[in-house]
Amino acid sequence: MHPYIQPLLKQFEALADAEKAAWSRAYMKNQFEFFGIPTPIRRNVCKQYMKENPLKTVDEIEAIVKELWGLEQREFQYFGIELMAFHKKLWEEKIIHLFEYCITNKSWWDTVDYISSDCNARYFLLCPNQIVPITQRWNHSDNIWLQRCSLLFQKSYKQNLDTDLLTRYINNLSTSKKFFIQKAIGWVLREYARTNPQWVKEFVSSNNLPALSKREAMKHLS
Repeated sequence: MHPYIQPLLKQFEALADAEKAAWSRAYMKNQFEFFGIPTPIRRNVCKQYMKENPLKTVDEIEAIVKELWGLEQREFQYFGIELMAFHKKLWEEKIIHLFEYCITNKSWWDTVDYISSDCNARYFLLCPNQIVPITQRWNHSDNIWLQRCSLLFQKSYKQNLDTDLLTRYINNLSTSKKFFIQKAIGWVLREYARTNPQWVKEFVSSNNLPALSKREAMKHLS
């Protein structure tokens, strides 16, 4: 185990709760093991640990995060995402490949959406030249989690959201039968409706969207 992770493991083990771990495991459809640490407590522990043990390079981040991704308990993957986000000042253009590694390994909505909001969204604001090359490839891939990220990276962009790009990406995936894709289409539209409700209303009425996507998009619109 990487020396950086060993002290954190001891803290996680001390905070483990078997009953909460069983609940978390069932909630995630028994796909992952858990220590059973409540989220606020885990985040406080991890935040303090990162402050006391800052990293210096992207290569360090990558080595540690990939090892975290190979560990059994899901809290290690959550820490990996927080570690990447915490060190955003160290990010280089190439770090998007680490984000993609994490999206496509041990994939489920919890880590994928966390990466999308805390890493992808920030990265593409810092590296706008990478938006089309990366997200277009994601959108046309066969991996539903990359597809989902191609839709959700703009979720928090408000007035900076690129409606032309979003339109292309939604239309490319609008025939998908996958729940997580239909939900993502509706989710990003619902969020953008807080900024531009008229555009969302017109988009929904003029495009052939899945029923789930429409319901989500129009959730807060009359």
